[in-house]
Amino acid sequence: MAIKPQSTRQQKHLAVLIDADNAPAAIIEGLFEEIAKYGVASVKRIYGDWTGPQLGSWKKVLLDHSIQPIQQFAYTKGKNATDSALIIDAMDLLYTRRFDGFCLVSSDSDFTRLAARLREEGLSVYGFGEEKTPKPFVVACDKFIYTEILRAEAQVSSSDKPQPVVAGEPPSEQPREEAKPKPQKVPVDFIAKLIDDVSDEDGWIQLGALGQNISKLRPAFDARLYGFKKLSDLVKGQNKRFEIQVRGSSASGGESLYVRNRKSGK
Repeated sequence: MAIKPQSTRQQKHLAVLIDADNAPAAIIEGLFEEIAKYGVASVKRIYGDWTGPQLGSWKKVLLDHSIQPIQQFAYTKGKNATDSALIIDAMDLLYTRRFDGFCLVSSDSDFTRLAARLREEGLSVYGFGEEKTPKPFVVACDKFIYTEILRAEAQVSSSDKPQPVVAGEPPSEQPREEAKPKPQKVPVDFIAKLIDDVSDEDGWIQLGALGQNISKLRPAFDARLYGFKKLSDLVKGQNKRFEIQVRGSSASGGESLYVRNRKSGK
């Protein structure tokens, strides 16, 4: 019988499971800010062999973010026992029926089947990994966020804070541009075809519905990969291909954005 989350919750309760061997500690600030967009991180666990020095960067941030470290010894050289421990815990948490979704933080394709299994039970799966993450794991998630974006945002955020000045030393400077990854080319043809496929008779589609359909086909799609903060900014930035229409009343708070492909000649 399928395990269904409780529909009476105002926010999704999420279990955050981090593979310390395949995720950098530098993402920590951006990671939980991103997770907060999708729900509440009710459980936060991180898996690895904490007896060695290789996870030292993670040890420094665990207490600050109330993340529970799970010790997993490497029983055999060259074999990763961390994956198995994370998967076993995920299934145990699944059958408590207390969660609406899981956040799997890793660039390891070994979690592909886990993501698919969790979705089979009707739960949402949010993946977090580097751009090198194999595609099977990416598409197995409902939404996949590349951690390069989170690291860049964290660096930009920290650069906004005033830096301490030591007497006799010039203040250090770090250009904001260096913190941002190079924007990718916007897939306008893909978006245009999707609008044609799912729009109404007049060619219009509500922007939120467009975003949902994009995520279904490309879980890793993120406006920030293309240099835009939100999907609305991305669409507006392609005004030669798309046109925007505002419907509803801003006074009542019922304002919605609609988009359609711009007709040739306009």
